[in-house]
Amino acid sequence: MQAPWNQYAIRHPEQVALKTSDTQWNWRDLQTQIDGVASQIAAKGIEPGDVVTVIGKNSLEALLVYLANLKLGVITAWLMSEPLASLKVKLDQLYPTNDTILKGQSSLKGQSTHYFFVLDSDWSLLGVEANNYLCEQMHRLCIDFQSDTVSADIKQKCFDSEAICSIIFTSGSMGNPKAVAHRYRQHQASALGLLDAFEYQAGDTWLLSLPLYHVSGLAIVHRWLAAAACLKVGMANLDEDVTGATHASLVPTQLKRLLKTASSLHLKRVLLGGAHIPHQLALKAQQQGIDTWLGYGMTEMASTVTAKRVDSQPGVGQVLANRKLRLKDGRIQVCGQTLAEGYYEQGNIKPLAIDGWFDTKDLAHYHDKQLIIDGRADNCFISGGENVHCEEIEWVANLYPEVIQSIVIPIKDEEYGARPLLFIQTTASYDQSTFRQYLKDSLIGFKRPDDIELLPNHLLEGGIKLSRYQVKCWVQQHLPERIVM
Repeated sequence: MQAPWNQYAIRHPEQVALKTSDTQWNWRDLQTQIDGVASQIAAKGIEPGDVVTVIGKNSLEALLVYLANLKLGVITAWLMSEPLASLKVKLDQLYPTNDTILKGQSSLKGQSTHYFFVLDSDWSLLGVEANNYLCEQMHRLCIDFQSDTVSADIKQKCFDSEAICSIIFTSGSMGNPKAVAHRYRQHQASALGLLDAFEYQAGDTWLLSLPLYHVSGLAIVHRWLAAAACLKVGMANLDEDVTGATHASLVPTQLKRLLKTASSLHLKRVLLGGAHIPHQLALKAQQQGIDTWLGYGMTEMASTVTAKRVDSQPGVGQVLANRKLRLKDGRIQVCGQTLAEGYYEQGNIKPLAIDGWFDTKDLAHYHDKQLIIDGRADNCFISGGENVHCEEIEWVANLYPEVIQSIVIPIKDEEYGARPLLFIQTTASYDQSTFRQYLKDSLIGFKRPDDIELLPNHLLEGGIKLSRYQVKCWVQQHLPERIVM
C-alpha cells in the first residue's frame, strides 16, 4: 500500500497540498520532502514501532517529522512544552526508565535509544533543567530539512495503515494524563466519518490552528490526508494565519474576534469546539457566508464523535459514520472504527474498552431526539441535596461577554456539603459586580458560586483545555482554608 501523499503525487502532482505564510508545496514536492526526512530518520537506526517524541508548538518541521514517521511505521508521541515534572510523567509512560543503552552500542553506558524532536525556539522555552534531563536520557533528533537526498529503501517502502502511528496524551483534567495510542486506519476512519457530513475537498484549505499535541489538531491533519485537499500550517497569529483558509477549527471567542476584526475572510466552514455555542454567533457568521458546526468528541475516539450545524436547539448533533454511541445509566459509551487501540505503557497497550464499549464518564440525556451533554460523572457534586454539574455553571459563565473561559471546582461546606468555586479568565473591561448580578439572574441559588477567583496565569499556559486537577492542586497549595472535594 502507498502512503496517501504518494498516491496524490501520482494523481495530482501539481495540486497545492501544503502552505505556510511563506511556503507552498504541491503533492509531488511534498512527497520529496517527506521522503528526505524519512531517509534521515531511518539512518539513525530508528525502526518501525519505535517511539519518537515531538515536543512543542505547531511547525512545518514537526508536521514533516510526523509524516515521515507515518511512512516508516514509527510512532510519534506529541508533547507540549511544559515543566520537567510534567514532562517526566509522560516520558515515563513512553519509555522504560531503566533502558539507557544505545541500540547496537551497549558499551556506551548512559546513552539512550530514544529520540525527541524539538525546534530551537521550543528548546529554550523548556528551560535548563528540562534540557539537561532530555539530553541525559534521550537523543535529540536533528534533521536537515534542506536536504533532498532520498535513499532507495525509502522510495520502495510500503505504507502500513495498521501500524500504531500516534500517541496523544489526555488532558489529565482529573489526574495524570493517559497516553492514547491510535493506528493510522483509526485516524482515517475518524476523518472519513466527519467528511461524510462536513464538506472539505480538493481546492479547500483547512487551517491547522490547533496544537498537534491535542487530538483536535492531529485530526485536522488526517482530514487533509483523507480529502486530498490543502493544509495551511498556522504560525500562532490567527488574524494572519486565516488568510486564504476556507476551513478552520476554532473556539467561539476566536470566531467572534475574527468576525469583528478580519477585513477579508475566505472561510466557508468552521468547526467550533464546545457543546454550547451561542446561536447568535452562528447567525453573524452566516451573514458572512460561514457555515458553523459544533461537535462532541474525545482523545480516545480520535476526536469528533457527533456533529451538527449550530442552531437554536440544544444538543451536540448526530453520531458520525464509523462511530457508535449509547447511553447506559445516563453515561455515554462509545465504540467503532475510530476507537483507540488502547493506553500506551512503555511498549505495551492496555485496552480501554469493556465488551467493545468505552465508558467516557460523560453524563447525557436525550431531549426531542437531541443528545444533551450534562457533564462528566466525576464533575457532579451534591450541594444541599441537589445535583450540581460544574459544566453547567461554566457554560453560563462563558456566555458572559467579558469572560474568556472558566472552570468550577467543588469546595467543602459545613452547611451544604459542598459549594462551587468559580475561576475565570476575563477581558480588561470585566466588572465583578455586574458579573455577579448576571450569575444571579442566570443560575438558581444552589448553583450560584459563592466565591469567584481569577485564573492564575501559569494555569493558562498549558494546552487548549484547562485542567480541573491542576486548579484543585493550586487551591490546595495557595488557598489552604478551602477544602477541595
